[in-house]
Amino acid sequence: MNKNLKNIIGTVLLLTLSYFGGQGIARLQGLPDSGTLLPAGSSASANWGLSFQEDGKAPVGNATPSYLKDFDAYYVEETEEKKIYLTFDCGFENGNTPAILDALKKHNAPAAFFIVGNYMETSPELVKRMVDEGHTVGNHTYHHPDMSKIGDKEAFGKELADLEALYEETIGQPMTKYYRPPQGIYSESNLKMAQELGYKTFFWSLAYVDWYQDQQPTHEEAFAKLIPRIHPGAVVLLHNTSKTNGEILDELLTKWEELGYSFHPLTELAQ
Repeated sequence: MNKNLKNIIGTVLLLTLSYFGGQGIARLQGLPDSGTLLPAGSSASANWGLSFQEDGKAPVGNATPSYLKDFDAYYVEETEEKKIYLTFDCGFENGNTPAILDALKKHNAPAAFFIVGNYMETSPELVKRMVDEGHTVGNHTYHHPDMSKIGDKEAFGKELADLEALYEETIGQPMTKYYRPPQGIYSESNLKMAQELGYKTFFWSLAYVDWYQDQQPTHEEAFAKLIPRIHPGAVVLLHNTSKTNGEILDELLTKWEELGYSFHPLTELAQ
């Protein structure tokens, strides 16, 4: 075997050991594998994900708060204060939103509702109520597509601008430029395009499986997920379509308050 071939083989082995060694460390520490992180300038997509290390503590996201902040994007506030940011994704209306709004009003809890075009078209009175009661209405896109597959800035912007236009026409004021990627699927190029369009992007640090209409969690199952995992600076994602959420929200907010938490608008996180 000649010397050059030996050098090539040695280099390949070293890189291979370094890669798997790094992956092993990531797993042992409970961190996301490096493959889930997006390289600088990447157009590759990723699903937003969380790893909960300890009850009562903020989870590890598959992007760090400092990385996201470069794009005016957020998933949690790094704080020891017991603050909660409530957010709701609204794909359609099935009768649960009035109860959600009632509970928020009772607790004087501000929230952000991320709506799609269908919701604005079919439920304008509820959107008006959200605004009248001091909540923020954000942009979840008009058609709820996988935005990571849209590489053209004009097409990307149209998904947001069309909903902005309908909102302003209906409500009579501009829509707040807060954006939540549909299904939590994103790419770095998407984050950059949203930022260039004047948007702040919001992921979340606490959610649970509440969106299946025929498999709604029991009250006990919901509390078992949402009470232990609450943490300072949490951005909570709930779906307005969940019958369980409509039924438990008043009690859930009470339980969080009893733990010393208070509710804050996303404007504080995005300062």
